[in-house]
Amino acid sequence: MAAEDGELRVFIVAGEVSGDTIGSRLMASLKNLSPFPVRFAGVGGSMMCNQGLTSLFPMEDISVMGIWELLPHLRKFRVKLRETIDAAILFQPHVVVTIDSKGFSFRLLKQLRDKYDQQRLGGPIHFHYVAPSFWAWKGGEKRLGNLAKFVDHIFCILPNEEEVCKLNGLDATFVGHPLLEDALELNQERDNLSCLKLLGNYEAFRGEYKVPSGATIISLLPGSRLQEVSRMLPIFKNTVKLLKEPIPQLLPVIHVAPNRHVENFIDGAVQNWPVPVVLIPGGKTQLKYDAFSASRVALCTSGTVAVELHLARLPCVVAYRAHFLTELFIRYKAKMPYISLPNILLNSPVIPEALLQACTPVRLASLLK
Repeated sequence: MAAEDGELRVFIVAGEVSGDTIGSRLMASLKNLSPFPVRFAGVGGSMMCNQGLTSLFPMEDISVMGIWELLPHLRKFRVKLRETIDAAILFQPHVVVTIDSKGFSFRLLKQLRDKYDQQRLGGPIHFHYVAPSFWAWKGGEKRLGNLAKFVDHIFCILPNEEEVCKLNGLDATFVGHPLLEDALELNQERDNLSCLKLLGNYEAFRGEYKVPSGATIISLLPGSRLQEVSRMLPIFKNTVKLLKEPIPQLLPVIHVAPNRHVENFIDGAVQNWPVPVVLIPGGKTQLKYDAFSASRVALCTSGTVAVELHLARLPCVVAYRAHFLTELFIRYKAKMPYISLPNILLNSPVIPEALLQACTPVRLASLLK
């Protein structure tokens, strides 16, 4: 199809920061590998835009997580979904690639497939990057078969997912975890064994931010979506209050996701913190791992970052709170005793977790100490 048209048209959609990173790397690789010029359209963040995408609207507009958390944004969510569908049909892509953000992605792919079926057109091939966490929820595997109606191929980032997807009638390929690309980027001049670690330069970080020699740095990672940051950052603040006395030279370093809503919220929120705070921008791999290397411990909201911290060899505590109805749903539907991917993969609580009602400043401070 690309040969006939003289170009490969890719409609690509990401709805969160981690998806923006994955999408940008996929776009760069496609441009490098394709024998034809590649043209992109869709939705993404700053990193995807750096690779040539003009996003239909800010990625943050569809960056909503949870069930009841979605309700206040439902009207805008539907408007953005229709806008994306119309743009995809107008673009006439050869392939559509959605990245994670399954709430938006699967609705987009299903409605696109329905539109093409109504018009009796073949339509583009649908790829979804990052399999849904079917292994974490009761009845999760049974739902995979339904995806085959509108998803042609899944790119899996965990090795066990490919076989399970295929057993349930869904074509899939294990492509590796995106964080391994961070390792390749950071370890270009090191031996092969170093790719198992993601180590930064603590001296460079302390020098750049003029960190006093006796300071104890704690990395705080409150999340990448505004709703989770606004819920978790006050808990993190009260945790730091409790650590202020036993650790007199405590210096929190807050990793700010490249999300304009998150950036504005954190800028305002830290004005009344009990100790000085260093804010570092997201989207810079080397800086992030330099900060990890300079830190003694980390406190993070549950997500991909738990794997990053584990690979960086930085002890951490994983925290998670949500709307109380979402928490009830999690208690009822979750079949895993853990929420952090390292704990799930190793089936062991190697990373301390403080979840739901147990996620209190007193509990977090105790674990961090």
